[in-house]
Amino acid sequence: MTRHAPDHPFDIALQLQPAGPDRYSGQTSAAYWNMVGPFGGTTAALALQAVLRHPDLLGEPLSLTVNYAGALVSGAFTVGARAVRTNRSTQHWTVELLQNDADGQPLITTTATVVTAARRETWSVNDTPMPTVSAPDSSAALPQVPGVEWIRRYEMRPIEGGIPRQWDGSGDSSLTRLWMRDNPPRPLDFCALAAMSDIFFPRVWLRRARQVPAGTVSLTVYFHASAQQLATAGDDYLLGQARAQ
Repeated sequence: MTRHAPDHPFDIALQLQPAGPDRYSGQTSAAYWNMVGPFGGTTAALALQAVLRHPDLLGEPLSLTVNYAGALVSGAFTVGARAVRTNRSTQHWTVELLQNDADGQPLITTTATVVTAARRETWSVNDTPMPTVSAPDSSAALPQVPGVEWIRRYEMRPIEGGIPRQWDGSGDSSLTRLWMRDNPPRPLDFCALAAMSDIFFPRVWLRRARQVPAGTVSLTVYFHASAQQLATAGDDYLLGQARAQ
């Protein structure tokens, strides 16, 4: 696992302390607060971080599925990560995030599954070409949103499909393309990529140009790049694209 400067807000938010076999403890971060709880991307990154910190880890992440049963509240939490099966090349993990309820009883807020593997040299091809887009410095950064702290932790430069200028029901497309990176810049790794996968606001907002209630229930991330390829990206911009189906 790549180590970064411990004073970056993202690394502070992902700090986990050993709390027994297959268990870690942590604290929610105000730096990544959303309207009613932590930014879902950091919750996904925490689930992955628990696996990457585990002494039994085999290989690198291939996939991460996070199911948000309920929002974390401000304060302490516990993460359980357990390898349920290890094969010659792949390893399968289950993860749970828990917080005590008002009666002091542990309550599951998030469940996740992670698949890691020893990557091997094999045939590959890119069937999806890189879109022709303008350079990052040709797009204005997304303005900050009062009361939503996590947006301040990212530099987002929409190329198309930004936040609707008018919430009048006139939307006709759900496509967003943007350049993004951590703010302040931070070298890309698996946890950062997992968090950035949840950076896009609800597609229904864009398609309808209306701020209707919406929330993430389940999120799956597939990691097609190796740790070495992510390291090559450094702290440069990453092109992101989202479209509803």
